[in-house]
Amino acid sequence: MEKQQFRIGTFNLNNLVLPEVEYYHGECYSSADYHQKVAWTARQLDRMQVDLVGFQEIFQEQALAEVLAATDSAKQHQLVMAAGIGNGPGVALATRFPVLGQRVYIDFPPESWLSVDAEKARIPLTSFSHPVLAVDVELPNGTHCTVFVVHLKSKRPMMFRNVDRTDPVEIAKGQARSLIRRAAEATALRYILMEKLRDRRYPVIVMGDVNDNHTSVTTQLVTGQPPWECWPFRKKVPVWDTLLYQVKDIQARLGYGDHYYTHIHNGHYDSLDHIMVSEEFAPRNRNHIGQVIYVSVYNDHLFDQTLLDDQIEPWKSDHGQVVATIALDD
Repeated sequence: MEKQQFRIGTFNLNNLVLPEVEYYHGECYSSADYHQKVAWTARQLDRMQVDLVGFQEIFQEQALAEVLAATDSAKQHQLVMAAGIGNGPGVALATRFPVLGQRVYIDFPPESWLSVDAEKARIPLTSFSHPVLAVDVELPNGTHCTVFVVHLKSKRPMMFRNVDRTDPVEIAKGQARSLIRRAAEATALRYILMEKLRDRRYPVIVMGDVNDNHTSVTTQLVTGQPPWECWPFRKKVPVWDTLLYQVKDIQARLGYGDHYYTHIHNGHYDSLDHIMVSEEFAPRNRNHIGQVIYVSVYNDHLFDQTLLDDQIEPWKSDHGQVVATIALDD
């Protein structure tokens, strides 16, 4: 008998906003560009064929609703949105599965605040740059699962208005500020995840644009640190219970190819968009309730602009999309 399968995906929409609405520094879509963006995004979703999909960079829920309505595969999905902070973009989840509850996190839990030298030099960061959305859903076999949609701080340098933006030192300081913020956000997210992961046999999925590759320190703050190889089994078990597993790494164990990149910037091919699952979906866990069996990356619309004079059309995303197929156990 064939196992039940479902597909999950993550999709950075690259500034989905209604036409003639300013979103950044006088930027807006014409009506023609907006309708092209809706049509292209809907086509991508129909290629992905996902039951659950997390979105980043949405400025208005109406725009995303129009995208879903233009698809063949997701027009019946329920949409859950977390509005952006201030004038910034938000995140959302579209799901074919029943929604049991939802939460939005903007402020860091106080227990996750960072300091240097005990309490003498606390880092003054206490909130996310983009909201974190948590949605409880019921999977096809009746199992409850929590899906987190995240968008961590980008690598773009955080620079003050009155500085020379071409100065190498000011650029370095701006990059450091972005890194510190992304690390603080990853730490706060890790704390929030512990409520669902620790001492529970409960499946968790984290998806989104974490703005760093899978081996970076900030991404590993979210996934957790695996136990040391020399530890006895009984000491490893509670650590495994709190880890998240990159679907990229699970796929790597199943085959030999590696074509996983979701963003190209200045000639650098990078993986910024990730899906991470708790041990309940990890094949190497003897007590799994399902397994990630295949991972696809839809990045054929991306190209290295340092090698061509072409530009990515304004209605396309500058990110690739990631889809993971999970087979549920009998």
